[in-house]
Amino acid sequence: MRYVVALDQGTTSSRAVLFDEQARVVAMKSHEFAQIYPKPGWVEHDPAAILGTQLDALREVVAISGVSVADIAAIGITNQRETTLLWDRKTGQPVYNAIVWQCRRTAPLVRRLCEEGLEAHIRETTGLVPDAYFSGTKLCWLLDTLGLRERAERGELCFGTVDSFLAYHLIAERPHVTDATNASRTMLYDIHKGDWDDELLRALRIPRALLPRVVDTSGVIGMLDPQILGRAIPVAALAGDQHSALFGQGCFEPGMMKNTYGTGCFLLMNAGDAPVRSQSGLISTVAWRLGGRTTYALEGSVFVGGAVVQWLRDEMKLISRASETEAIARSIPDSGGVYVVPTFTGLGAPYWDMDSRGAILGLTRGSGRAQIVRAALESIAYQSADLVRAMSADCGRPLVELRVDGGASANGFLMQFQSDLLGCDVVRPAVIETTALGAALLAGLAVGVWESVDELRRIWRMDARFSPSMDEAARGRALRGWRRAVERSMRWAEEEPQG
Repeated sequence: MRYVVALDQGTTSSRAVLFDEQARVVAMKSHEFAQIYPKPGWVEHDPAAILGTQLDALREVVAISGVSVADIAAIGITNQRETTLLWDRKTGQPVYNAIVWQCRRTAPLVRRLCEEGLEAHIRETTGLVPDAYFSGTKLCWLLDTLGLRERAERGELCFGTVDSFLAYHLIAERPHVTDATNASRTMLYDIHKGDWDDELLRALRIPRALLPRVVDTSGVIGMLDPQILGRAIPVAALAGDQHSALFGQGCFEPGMMKNTYGTGCFLLMNAGDAPVRSQSGLISTVAWRLGGRTTYALEGSVFVGGAVVQWLRDEMKLISRASETEAIARSIPDSGGVYVVPTFTGLGAPYWDMDSRGAILGLTRGSGRAQIVRAALESIAYQSADLVRAMSADCGRPLVELRVDGGASANGFLMQFQSDLLGCDVVRPAVIETTALGAALLAGLAVGVWESVDELRRIWRMDARFSPSMDEAARGRALRGWRRAVERSMRWAEEEPQG
């Protein structure tokens, strides 16, 4: 029996999952790490915490599994995307905290790019919309704020998303690489040519010497430093978390769609071998690159999905564990007209409002803990429904089935409410950790654990199917109320006009 380990470095935790040849989870270990909020709208991570928790999870998952290190065929890495790191090429030491994808500090830089007439170029070249979500302006901010442009031009520094940072520190050869999926999230990468875009590099004054080499999503990058597990093991996949989940869900055919319920919610549809130009506020991105051949995806992003449950627990103190929310939501027939709009870091697709901020609306004297908890859970499904509506408009056909995964997909109330809002079946796989599964499949594919994508199709297994039970009139009322609530949250943090 051969095994594959997936390193799943997420926004709030680092986990390691060990899979067998049937893609069954043998063991899993996870470690949370601190979120850093230096100013309102700013989000950072300690790079040492990212690396340390990931190493701990890797060592511990092997230890608790009872599997011999000699039987581990490959390691795949999947990661939170857009989060931006800058480190010394010689020492590997970060020069600043990681700036997290949720961080809004570079919104003024994004506005400057648009004022300079680059919005159309960004959309056409990168497939993205100009937004502080992506890495390019984060990197520009670091270079400007820390005065590092000369060092960057001399090649003394490395920029990377989390996959690059982990590969550099885990692989013995210390490669400076990223894969095509992560590159496509930087707002610096031409998804048509498969190369960094010179015009955007000039606009943000980013030297090419700073940028990683772009590799395939599946392929041996190098060997794990033998000091970590006592043996050199091929590191054979890099993939952004949502692309990895699309692969792990078996969405290998154009038109197949999945939604991951993690810190955020991310809806991706396989778009085939050509990018789709969205007319509905979605973005085009690289789904994966295998053997030099690129498959594209259409994507919609919700910035705060499962993180709203963390907010209920950590900031509001309304729950002590995320698992309580399902029973609380079911304890009342509805939310009593309460809507939670959790746009703590702005609105993503299809609205793209960097200045939206969170709100609770529809409160009455009878509103209490249960209504707010239920409304917070419902907000995850409402935001995802907005994405599905936009994606169906872009692809010209209604959704028949939505495959779901991620931690919050274990919540039966949420999945049923999602099915009710969409009016279609929601299907949950046997392995809801499909982000990790995708990285394992991509790594195993590179070293021959699995021979082909056709073999991987047969691995996917269903756990549960949720079918809609809400009537059309009730669905319409619920969605109209949500859209009214969203409208009231928009443009809240807009700067006041001068003079």
